Amino acid sequence: MEIFGYIAALFIGLSLGLTGSGGSILTVPILVYLMRLSPVMSTSYSLFIVGTTSLVGSFKFYRKDLVSFKTALIFGAPSLTTVFLTRTFLVPAIPAHILTIGGFEITKDILLMVLFAILMVMASFSMIRKPKYKPELEAREALPIRYFAVMAQGTLVGLVSGLVGAGGGFLIIPALVLFTGLDMKLAVGTSLFIIAANSLIGFMGDVFQYSIDWIFLVTFSALSVAGIYIGTALSSKIDGHKLKTGFGWFILAMGLYILTREIFLS
Repeated sequence: MEIFGYIAALFIGLSLGLTGSGGSILTVPILVYLMRLSPVMSTSYSLFIVGTTSLVGSFKFYRKDLVSFKTALIFGAPSLTTVFLTRTFLVPAIPAHILTIGGFEITKDILLMVLFAILMVMASFSMIRKPKYKPELEAREALPIRYFAVMAQGTLVGLVSGLVGAGGGFLIIPALVLFTGLDMKLAVGTSLFIIAANSLIGFMGDVFQYSIDWIFLVTFSALSVAGIYIGTALSSKIDGHKLKTGFGWFILAMGLYILTREIFLS
């Protein structure tokens, strides 16, 4: 199973390089079900893996001047604060046993996996359906930045990232397009930078709380980063939009599987 887990690490970066999003949301399920880590430790490791992978992915956008640091600061300030506080105080404060309903025990691990599965289902819908907003139109109109909306969305993303260890790109990109007027390519590059900062800052809240297996973590992250370069090289030969839709259906199936496993089969 561990061999499949390391192969899946390569797939995380591959999907990110091919479609620009989505792959990182598989990190926690891979760590839990293939690498046999606890959900709490998996969300912690996921922050480092997602952060490192997104940082490398954002660099290629930075070289093309497709990262808006001003927007990243407005969005990132509340997001970074929230993700750090969530990892440092909220997650450790969740009790191991939450409650029992009709003989079904809701534990901290089950809660985190159910929340993550719900996030996967939501992310899959954003990948499957066409966006309701029109990025090109929004960019031409040069909309004024809606500061309150951007900061509120940033706080939400920080909470989500802190709880389940995912980047939340499917929440960030529409917010950047709709509330700041960025075009799609600039929004994707800025989103990757925000995800990288969010995830790595969130991970810093865990460094002194858990015993980190750095050899495993760096190896897994390196495979994921290698997948980005492979995916980027293949992206010019493969229809990324169709691939993203297909990948969305896969994410949906995985999310429903996790919900079924954790609620009915645990």
